[in-house]
Amino acid sequence: MYFKKFISLLCFLLLLSLHSLAQDAASLVQKVKAKLNLVNDYEATGIMKTDVTFLKVPEAQVSVYYKAPDKLRIKNDKGISLVPKGAVSISLNNLLKGNFTIIDAGTEMTGNKKTHVIKLLPTDENSEMVLSTLYIDESKALVLKAKINTRENGTYEVEMNYGKYENYALPDKVVFTFNPKDYKLPKGITFDYDDGSKKKTDAGNTNTKGKVEISYSSYVLNKGISDAVFK
Repeated sequence: MYFKKFISLLCFLLLLSLHSLAQDAASLVQKVKAKLNLVNDYEATGIMKTDVTFLKVPEAQVSVYYKAPDKLRIKNDKGISLVPKGAVSISLNNLLKGNFTIIDAGTEMTGNKKTHVIKLLPTDENSEMVLSTLYIDESKALVLKAKINTRENGTYEVEMNYGKYENYALPDKVVFTFNPKDYKLPKGITFDYDDGSKKKTDAGNTNTKGKVEISYSSYVLNKGISDAVFK
């Protein structure tokens, strides 16, 4: 009799603890969304560096345009923007729109910062995003890293470094890491291969990651952007 009561009490306390964790995680996600919602639109300028095996993509000046809720365009002065299709969620707004189940995954060190790990499972079975894992700086309600599993464009990671515009959840630098074999090149776009100095055996290495880095120099916030910019 006492054993059954003890088990029942233990189960009750466990459920209570899980419920509390879920509430804390949901509250943190809402704080992140509230900060993101401070930005209705922006125009940013920066430098984009691309590092993909066997592709020579020049460093380029880029302009990035965003308009709530989900319009985004990267304009490249070299005409090439090798950014994974799913990674247009640069501002993270796309990751947090719609309905999803929130799972508290504890804490983990991201660089030298302790972050709260939260997993998002979209409730829409047709969503392009299958699972998103966010690594959040709780004290500032900033996402420092995100891992995104998609249906059509494989899995990629996004890392953010913040500075001047952290109060608006806008990073000074964004680094996308992805597997080139999962990336579908836009029709009509071709690239020059490197000079052949790299070993041929590297070509078959499916673990080689591609990287796109954008370092921002300035943002112009909430001044209004025409929809024509995104056409």
